[in-house]
Parts: sequence; C-alpha cells; structure tokens
Amino acid sequence: MTATTTSLRPHPCTGQIPPFDVELGAPLRAILAELPMPLTPALVADRRRRSLRGRLSDDAIRRDGAFTIEELAVPATAGRPEIPLLLCRPAGTEAPRGVIYHTHGGGMVAGSHRSTELTGELNRAEELRLAVLSVDYRLAPEHPDPAPVEDCYAGLLWLAENAGRLGLPADRTVVSGNSAGGALAAGLALLARDRQGPPLLGQFLQFPMLDDRCDSFSARQMGRVGLWDGESDAAGWAALLGNRRGTDDVSCYAAPARADDVSGLPPAWIEVGSVEALRDTAVAYASRLWQAGGEAELHVWAGAFHSFDEWVPDAVVSRTAHHARVGWLRRVLAL
Repeated sequence: MTATTTSLRPHPCTGQIPPFDVELGAPLRAILAELPMPLTPALVADRRRRSLRGRLSDDAIRRDGAFTIEELAVPATAGRPEIPLLLCRPAGTEAPRGVIYHTHGGGMVAGSHRSTELTGELNRAEELRLAVLSVDYRLAPEHPDPAPVEDCYAGLLWLAENAGRLGLPADRTVVSGNSAGGALAAGLALLARDRQGPPLLGQFLQFPMLDDRCDSFSARQMGRVGLWDGESDAAGWAALLGNRRGTDDVSCYAAPARADDVSGLPPAWIEVGSVEALRDTAVAYASRLWQAGGEAELHVWAGAFHSFDEWVPDAVVSRTAHHARVGWLRRVLAL
C-alpha cells in the first residue's frame, strides 16, 4: 500500500482523526507523495540518503555571518569511537548568553548533527544570541541502545569540561531535540539527574518519542497518519531496542516514559501536534512532571502533524509556535 492511499486514513479500530489545520493538510499530502510511510527496515537506507542530501552546508549554518562554526569531537575511548560535534557560535566579541545542546531527530536510524531541524535551533539561537552545540551520535540498528544516549551524554560531559576554553556558559545549557532527538534530550535530563552530571536549565522536547510500547490511543488512531505515524514509531523503537521493545527490559534513559521517578528534572518545554501518533505520550509525560512537582509547558498544536513547522514554516501555526518557543527559552535562561 502506498503513502498516497494511506496518508490521511485513521486506524480502522479508532474511527476519525482530528482535522488538519487548513494550511497544513494539502502540503502534507504532497510531502507524503514523495516520502514513503510507514518506516520499515527496508526504508532505512532511503531515509539515510534523504538525510544526507538535506544536511546543512557551512554557508547555510553561518547565515551571512551570523554564526561561526567549528567542527569538534569528543575523543574516542575504549569501546567507543570519536563523537563529532558541531559548534555554532554567534559572531562577534560578545559571549553567548546560553547554550543549546542539540540532539537531532531521525527516528533513531537516520539524521546527523547537520540535519535540517538544526535550522529551527539556529532561528532561536540567532534571536536570543545563544550558541548551539550539535552532537552526531551513533545510529540504530547498527548501534542499538544504549549507544545513542550514551554518546549524547558523553558530548554533554565534554561541553561541561571544555566550556571555559571555548568561551561558553556551560551552566546555562538547555538540552533540545526533535522526535528521536526529543527522546534523547529527555533521557539526558534523567541521566544528568541520576549521575549528578552537568546542571541543566531546561529540556526542550519537540514532538518527542518517549515510549517504546507505542500503545497510546493516538499511536493507534494515527497508525498510518502523518509524517511519523504509529507504525513508523514502532519501527524506530524496534531498531533501537530490538527484541526488548515493549518488554520490562527497557531503560528510562532510552524511553523516558518508562521512568518511575520524574521529580528533580529541569523545566520542560513539550510540544506535539493534535494529529500525530506521539500526541498522547507527550501529554502524559507533561502531566507526570506536574504531578511530581516539576515545571512543564505543554503545547498541543491544533491540526498539526509531526514536525509541521519544518515543512510548512510560513503557516500561521508555525509562526505562532516559533514565538512561543523563543519566549520559553527567554524565560528559562532569564534573558
């Protein structure tokens, strides 16, 4: 069955889906005509090729001199190769006012530290004069859990240890990620708490993958709906966890919804579309943070699909989301 025949069809067990925003529905159909869904093991290579073609160039990152860029790396250790990092620093002599530590998306199987969603981080960083440090973690299924999150944590430790010589305010760091990157950012917040690691001022979770069980109502409702449907979500988790997916043998650092204790975490920004498979787990995670006495700002964008603003940046809801994100960063960083 092709994407064009399944793109907007709900799972047969759940009836209707919420309506799409008028500015998003038609573009989604066009996107899905070119991007096969759902993700399957056979499509991983295709996703990686598309991701490589979409990598941001140096010129795109520099933005006519708004940023300088530097390729860095966490040194290799026994059992772990070197981990590439990309530092995007605001140009000029004034020091950055904070650091966004970026973990890219890609369903755990694709993407890089130059993936297109870095554009959103740079939009916010340019407006607030923040540095962005983006980590190129190893990908599943060749490198299953815990490799991705441990690579990201090694990069976070490296940032804390080297911030002084780089002129970065490591004590003003927000971990940030989209989709699979959202899972990793939330996992980093848990790891930093439990290992007494670097202090974090916030966790910025966009459309996050949080639960490998994929058994929420929205995962079934949007089983084959949107850019990252319920079947794709299950496939991404299976690539990361293998036969452990859905069992009791899954760490909360891989699937943060598995955490028994979500107290003592940094303030969270959590956003999701109303018409996407990850909706209900994102809402549930925000509720658990509140119940534990934590701070979370939750946005469910009406009529929006997964990563909608990356594909339709000029839609009213995309511009509204950008302003809300900048406002949250401004508050948690006290800018």
